[in-house]
Amino acid sequence: MGFELSQRLKALPPYLFAELDRKKQEKIEQGVDVIDLGVGDPDLPTPQPVVEALAEAAKKPENHKYPSYVGMKAYREAVAKWYKRRFDIDLNPDTEVIALIGSKEGVAHFPLAFVDQGDVVLCPDPAYPVYKIGTIFAGGTPYFMPLKEENNFLPDLGSIPQEVVDKAKIIWINYPNNPTSADATEDFFKDLIKWAKKNNIIVASDNAYSEIYTGDKKPMSILQVDGAKDVAIEFHSLSKTYNMTGWRIGMAVGNEELVKGLGKVKTNVDSGQFNAIQEAAIVALNLPEEELDKLRSIYRQRREVMTKALRSLGLEPYESDVTFYVWTKVPEGYTSAQFVGRLIDEAGIVCTPGSGFGNAGEGYFRISLTVPTDRLLQAAERIENLKL
Repeated sequence: MGFELSQRLKALPPYLFAELDRKKQEKIEQGVDVIDLGVGDPDLPTPQPVVEALAEAAKKPENHKYPSYVGMKAYREAVAKWYKRRFDIDLNPDTEVIALIGSKEGVAHFPLAFVDQGDVVLCPDPAYPVYKIGTIFAGGTPYFMPLKEENNFLPDLGSIPQEVVDKAKIIWINYPNNPTSADATEDFFKDLIKWAKKNNIIVASDNAYSEIYTGDKKPMSILQVDGAKDVAIEFHSLSKTYNMTGWRIGMAVGNEELVKGLGKVKTNVDSGQFNAIQEAAIVALNLPEEELDKLRSIYRQRREVMTKALRSLGLEPYESDVTFYVWTKVPEGYTSAQFVGRLIDEAGIVCTPGSGFGNAGEGYFRISLTVPTDRLLQAAERIENLKL
């Protein structure tokens, strides 16, 4: 007996990172020493005080019950205080902050709160696939905004047809950007907020990489722009900042109505995050800045090593000092998939094809700096041996 998948699932391409994992496992089973530069999963451990806090919190019987749908008040207060320290943004922890089971969960669920059948959601391209996937699950229609290097990988709002703008409910942005490693300017954020207000469009900002920077300039939160809270919600996560990808803990903050709408969806589809994890996350949010500086120093070294090696091979990485990704043009004569296929087949290196993030990503590939420096140097040597 066969069962047919729903049309919404049939409409989705294979999830990019699941396909990469399949190819990686194939090579490992063949005995290949695979260097995985594909998924952005930090190799560095979660800070020990956070691990110890979880161990203690897990022993408390009161934490063994159902948690709050919106998150512990203490956790929401810690998020609000962190936003105040980091961005000088005032947030009401009772109405403008909600806990997430990782930011991916919030990003995927958010369109369910505000998108009806036929509504348009403006999605960057290339981009994290979940903006598009969440839109399709909600019955919306994604409209893709090409991010081009000549425009510093910022969307051109003026190029979106007015008939599309009139149907749009949400615009997704992600700066610092995955996969391009670009960052947005304050002027862009100001223009975006002004445009969104004029067109009555929700701004959904994914700011998961705000703490992964290696230069002197700290990335912004869009909520720092005057009036942003009138139309914007921001999604953030402890995953990249504190090496807590497996812990599944994040937050959404901003406009009260938008936070409340997301909360209504979550009330119906999940039961909140384990309180012990939230208690540990509070410890993470209060770690001294020196802990993050150590992390940034490691990524700085890795970026310098990798970009220098790529340039010596005649490749062209995009200049950046944010995220832990290196976005690089493929050699002439290759598509993104062809080049990445050759890397895994002939060199045992897993990278991500730019085309996997959207049509506008064609011609690029993404390297994750989430392996030790010596493995990055090995990867560069293997690429050199391919004689491109």
